[in-house]
Amino acid sequence: MRFQGSGWWQRGIAILCVYGMLAGNSWGQAATPASPSQTQSASTAPRLQFEMPKSHNPLDAYSPDTVPEPQLANSTRLVQLVRDGKLYLSLKDAIDLALENNLDLAIARYNLPIADTDILRTQAGGFFRGVNTGVVQGTPGGGVGGFGTGAPGAGAGGTSSGAGGAGAGASGLVQSTLGAGTAVASYDPAITATVGAEHQTTPLANLQIYGVPSLQLNTGQFSFGYLQAFPTGTNISFQFNNNRQSTNSPFLFLSPATSGMFRFTIQQELLAGFGFGPNLRYLRIARNNKKISDIAFKDQVIATVTQIENIYWDLVSAYEQTQVNEQSSAFARQTLENARKQLQLESIPELDVMRAEAEVSKRDQDLTVARTSLELQETLMKNAVTKNLSDPLLEAMPVIPTDRMKTDQIQIVSPIQDLIAEALQHRPELAETEVDLVNRQISRKAARNALLPSLSLVGFYGGSGLAGPLNPLCQGCTSNVPVDFAGALGNTFNNSSPDYYIGLNLNLPIRNRVAKADQFRSELEYRQAELRREQLKKQVRIEVRNAQYALQQTGARVEAARKARDLAQRTFEITGKEQELGAGSSYQTLTAQRDLSLAALDLVSAMTIHEKAKVELDRATGTTLEHNGIQLQDAVDGTVGAASP
Repeated sequence: MRFQGSGWWQRGIAILCVYGMLAGNSWGQAATPASPSQTQSASTAPRLQFEMPKSHNPLDAYSPDTVPEPQLANSTRLVQLVRDGKLYLSLKDAIDLALENNLDLAIARYNLPIADTDILRTQAGGFFRGVNTGVVQGTPGGGVGGFGTGAPGAGAGGTSSGAGGAGAGASGLVQSTLGAGTAVASYDPAITATVGAEHQTTPLANLQIYGVPSLQLNTGQFSFGYLQAFPTGTNISFQFNNNRQSTNSPFLFLSPATSGMFRFTIQQELLAGFGFGPNLRYLRIARNNKKISDIAFKDQVIATVTQIENIYWDLVSAYEQTQVNEQSSAFARQTLENARKQLQLESIPELDVMRAEAEVSKRDQDLTVARTSLELQETLMKNAVTKNLSDPLLEAMPVIPTDRMKTDQIQIVSPIQDLIAEALQHRPELAETEVDLVNRQISRKAARNALLPSLSLVGFYGGSGLAGPLNPLCQGCTSNVPVDFAGALGNTFNNSSPDYYIGLNLNLPIRNRVAKADQFRSELEYRQAELRREQLKKQVRIEVRNAQYALQQTGARVEAARKARDLAQRTFEITGKEQELGAGSSYQTLTAQRDLSLAALDLVSAMTIHEKAKVELDRATGTTLEHNGIQLQDAVDGTVGAASP
């Protein structure tokens, strides 16, 4: 029977095919928009250091890609900063070296292309694997973070991972329904093909059916299939089967008989699983996860730079404390030498010499402690700004900090509301939370769609054809079919033997408890995340206030320590003059010099704490990169400009 009404059917198939193809060409561009104030724009997103290779060769899809081994050689900047066997470092040099060599950053740098792999797999309909949002803290020294549990921890640590946010269960949050919804089919086309030949011999009990005692069949088969799904909820398939069979039976009219058959099927979801929302949710979440990965990398850079600054000021402190102790020890030794000479002249009692010897011993001990502390801080600094310390010369090389803490530059604190507003705008954790809420909103909508029954519009159209010469063993057989394969192929596609169907498939789950539970759970998780966002904002406010208070307090401590040092300096000068005039003793002068050394050490400690307080205020307000003139792209590339002279 011919299908006389094929016009509307063919037009309908054509419309659905075009609709599906257009969806397949444009679906990759659809994504949930995010506010520019909440996420990085595409123009400011960091470029990748490692990217998956791209090729126009279709066979490249079946070959593995490799990632080069990590480069463990230190950057050339390190060599440029070595003079006379010593490493001279300014704060900017230390930060630049860290951006190029620090292993915490090197480890975190891989998270950027890892996030891109999620985009690639979700473009094909695969489920996202999630991104790492933690901060790597494998560099010892220079603790990061101030008041509040949300601040990164100090010293060596690890990472915390999650899928597009804080991770399941992290910070009291649950996000087990992230990505929930109807199943997503693969958007990558698939081709199937089967080619084979079979010889079959079947013994028979009688000759009435086939006319031979043993039936022999020689069958050749070729089949071809094409499958593809589209993010509109559309699935198409095409099947084309061919068969050639010869036999030894005289009762079969055609031998060899050639047959062909094709079927084009299209299925469109109408309720659950319909439209771009549920079918592109993985891709949209993966793209948002990429934004989160970029923000998390910025957070890593802030944490690492903050740590480097703290290590640097600890190094400066140890260096200046060593200088103070060296001067104190040298003065004590000179005083002892003078006392011994005066004892020989019998101008002072022996008790003064014994006191001077005790003071030398005490100050030598302090000097040993200061020098070993300096060596430790030098090691921590070299570890923080290098990829490896395998060179014995580098490992033993002294580090000379060229920047100094200045007591006359006490930072004026900005109004607290300005600092809080700056922190709410720049803190990476808040930006991550905003993007995470967008992901949860996508999952909420998909979970609501999954509540609907499954209703599919299904239709297919096909045809078949037959050809073959008359069986020479068949006496008196006649046939009106073509004799060659071309004839069978023509009949397959000329609508002479059509096969068509259109209908609806309905799947109506009774009670629907799984989908109901998932949908309500997604609502609960979204509201929970909203509370977490507000909690983070409150925490940021407290961290900023605490950093501001610390800056004010340490500034006052510096002022007091400076005045105490100046007073001790004046006292030492007076006692020295009195000793020269014979009105004072060497012990009084030695005591005054010891008080001066202690006051100088206290000033160094106060200035170090004040510098760290400024570093913490930058971290708390999220302005570490801006205040240090750091371009995020330099951290992504692992290469900064030329070394400072």
